[in-house]
Amino acid sequence: MTAAYDAIVIGTGQAGPSLAARLAKSGMKVAIVERKLFGGTCVNTGCIPTKAMVASAYAAHMVRRAGEFGVDAGGACSVDMRRVKARKDAISGKSRTAVESWLKDMDNCTVYEGHARFESPQEVGVGPYRLSGKRIFINVGARAVVPQLPGVDQIEYLTNSSMMQVDFLPKHLIIVGGSYIGLEFGQMFRRFGSQVTILEMGPRLVQREDEDVSVAIQDILAREEIAVRLNAKCIGFSKRGSEIVAHAECADGAPEIGGGSHVLLAVGRRPNTDDLGLEAAGVATDAHGYIAVDDQLRTSAPGIWALGDCNGKGAFTHTSYNDFEIVAANLLDNDPRRVSDRIPAYALYIDPPLGRAGLTEAEVRKAGRTALVGKRPMTKVGRAVEKGESQGFMKIAVDAQSKEILGAAILGVGGDEAIHSILDIMYAKAPYTTIQRAVHIHPTVSELIPTMLGELQPLV
Repeated sequence: MTAAYDAIVIGTGQAGPSLAARLAKSGMKVAIVERKLFGGTCVNTGCIPTKAMVASAYAAHMVRRAGEFGVDAGGACSVDMRRVKARKDAISGKSRTAVESWLKDMDNCTVYEGHARFESPQEVGVGPYRLSGKRIFINVGARAVVPQLPGVDQIEYLTNSSMMQVDFLPKHLIIVGGSYIGLEFGQMFRRFGSQVTILEMGPRLVQREDEDVSVAIQDILAREEIAVRLNAKCIGFSKRGSEIVAHAECADGAPEIGGGSHVLLAVGRRPNTDDLGLEAAGVATDAHGYIAVDDQLRTSAPGIWALGDCNGKGAFTHTSYNDFEIVAANLLDNDPRRVSDRIPAYALYIDPPLGRAGLTEAEVRKAGRTALVGKRPMTKVGRAVEKGESQGFMKIAVDAQSKEILGAAILGVGGDEAIHSILDIMYAKAPYTTIQRAVHIHPTVSELIPTMLGELQPLV
């Protein structure tokens, strides 16, 4: 069974459906392929379900703190994990169904369910079907890395995907990996009531961030009695009866962490490119399996593009969507948008969250930029104090000559939202004085950004 199309989209993550819609609306005959769950990582195992669980964990945390606000919550707080999961599933399921219905009802678009594999640069096999297309767009996402740690084959481990099926409370959750996924699940399950230990192989948490950010995050976790073991080398596992024992050589602490009930492996992601038959299409990948693309997301094979996590240019829902916008602008709007146009921006959804934009302070130093920096603790942000959530700080770096903002971090209540006022000024390439002289609403977190910018000091 063969069929010819103007365009074939492989994968229904954040970029794929929107691109299919634009192409179909332009008059192209489009095929889109999905082998498992419509909506990709964000909808099914990433942003939407995990942030729904973060919301449940926050509610439990605030119930326990109710007395601080003069509210009698009537005693201890208990969490029904089945109801937490049911709420999460309902929210995630609604999004997944919406994506599937949108695509299946779309004019000029045919949905194929099955595994896609290249058979030539312009042909894709999907089960019994052989599809040909002048343009092919790869949007296949990524999955959790499972490291070959000693004894890992002797235990039943969890990943960010299988965590979505947990409807019980782990007694002691041992997490390998002290970065974004590990920290979000760690705080979440601690608030649900689990004992949590995080093993991080490096000298500090979230090493992509500045050291002061890492230290502040560890302090936030410590206040909630989350155990963190840094410099964890030679990590391995064994069983002691029904319990899991983690082994690690750390700078501090015993070489064994006993009493584990469950293990979460959160040590990174790998692209879903190893079973696409890319060699048949002449599509090149790097040493890690990411598809090599140029600044407009074209692969090494003419007529083939790669979008989303599989191209290594982002690993976020918002960068994947921007990939769609770049490809659509170039193909349909005669607008030469590029990956290099975008400013790195993302968030870490512990509580309080970390909002990030642009360069870190360490990156500014490494670049040798003459810069000015400002910093303000959240204890001096009225809105944070009023809400009883004054952990963290905000900081910013600006170029001393051009006065353009180089980067910022807001670790604190509302940080994931407040960072956008800085990000928008960066995209406008306006001087920092633009936001410094703005009149922000009181009481908010954002209103202290102009204040911070009025107290800049040379970076030394």
